[in-house]
Amino acid sequence: MNKNSLFADSLSERGFAVSDNFFTKNELRGFYKALEQSLIEDDFKQAGIGTGADFQKNKSIRGDKIVWIGENNYDGLLDSWHKFIKELCDYLNFNLFVGIRDKEFHFAFYPKGAFYEKHIDQFKGRNNRLISCVLYLNERWQPGDGGELVLYLGNGEKEVIAPTFGKIVCFRSELFEHEVLITNSGRYSITGWLLNYPKGLGFLGY
Repeated sequence: MNKNSLFADSLSERGFAVSDNFFTKNELRGFYKALEQSLIEDDFKQAGIGTGADFQKNKSIRGDKIVWIGENNYDGLLDSWHKFIKELCDYLNFNLFVGIRDKEFHFAFYPKGAFYEKHIDQFKGRNNRLISCVLYLNERWQPGDGGELVLYLGNGEKEVIAPTFGKIVCFRSELFEHEVLITNSGRYSITGWLLNYPKGLGFLGY
């Protein structure tokens, strides 16, 4: 059984999946180098919530900054990321009939003191987000640095996920409320969604 199948089985059975085994350190450092380019060039913008007339920026709800990722950006540093996502989409569609038609991803940066309050990754009246995904790029993260992802599983249960280097988390976007705990050190990730409708319909993020 390959890594995609194990990951997909967990996603199907529990609604979420967590793995540390998809990328090499060199690949992960390449991803971070791409992110760092956008930091140096000051491309990151304050993230918001809602869409259309409801869109707003509110640091009391979320404090991260983001920059959207294009398919051909960053001099090939993200090639293995795009390959992984394509293979995951193909596997989920072929084996689980998920119906993924598009995807959208951004780099996310949480400066010290930032957080994101409990929310769900769907807009009011929309359900185009099928699967939420995040890959952490925090090579020096240590307990106490904060920024953990908390998935609320229902029945009073929750999963607290440390944002360690190379860890990838995917979960059903409509199923779990979740939050990002306050960061005590800079927190970096690739974050986004697998969609059943074309992208460009706004964003929530986490």
